[in-house]
Amino acid sequence: MRPAAGLGSWVWQAFRLGLVAYLLIVLGAMLLENRLIFFPCPYPIGEWRPPVKNVEDAWFQAADGTELHGWYVNNPDAVATILFCHGNAGNITHRAHVLEALTHRVGASVLIFDYRGYGRSEGRPSEQGVLADARAAHDWLAQRENLSPDEIVLMGESIGGAIATILAGQQGARALVLESSFNNLPDVAAYHFPWLPVRWLIRSRFDAAAAIRNFHGPLMQVHGDADTIVPLKFGRRLFDAANEPKRFLLLPGHDHNDLMPLEYYQALADFLRSLGNASAQ
Repeated sequence: MRPAAGLGSWVWQAFRLGLVAYLLIVLGAMLLENRLIFFPCPYPIGEWRPPVKNVEDAWFQAADGTELHGWYVNNPDAVATILFCHGNAGNITHRAHVLEALTHRVGASVLIFDYRGYGRSEGRPSEQGVLADARAAHDWLAQRENLSPDEIVLMGESIGGAIATILAGQQGARALVLESSFNNLPDVAAYHFPWLPVRWLIRSRFDAAAAIRNFHGPLMQVHGDADTIVPLKFGRRLFDAANEPKRFLLLPGHDHNDLMPLEYYQALADFLRSLGNASAQ
């Protein structure tokens, strides 16, 4: 009986050690939540030379006084005015190609900005913080272009799509354009960490599916069927929750961080032209 008892004791000890290790991982995930969600590159990381002509540095403050920075390009003949909310990594310099495409290929006026902690913006990111930053950017652009907030096209990629959607649900928009975005953050997190009780742990929700029900303007949503970061099913759930009019553009073989094809920007230009020139209203 002694060997059996010794084996049982060893198994129990191993179980306890494993349980303690698991609980420590859970605790660490809770404490480090924002660092697991946001991956900012602060200044001077990046290429800070203006990517296109006539770029203006935009400086503005969030409601809590956090100083924020972005790049703004005014197009006198703009097909639309766009506020672009980028994803959870890098900074605006890593979206220079997006700014160029939106201004040159699409023909829009654009403000692309960094959330707190990214690029030249102060502070540290959190769900409520980046949402406040988007509201401040929205207000700045509306004032700069002499538009009402609901005349601005809100556009976002990945987690920036959730931010744009929440903003559209709260303040309205001329249209909403979403790239590789999702219905809510807990669903995506649970997909990547199925061995953790993510839905119970995570405090950041970014519940775009709930917010989009409050938006009744035109929606253009695009997603790749090879997306390994935000699988297509999460984009479909967001689209299914949206009101009409809405359009879904599927990109075959497109992964999350692949560059958008030229055909997409042509489709986006056509979509924006169908709205009418908000800048002239």
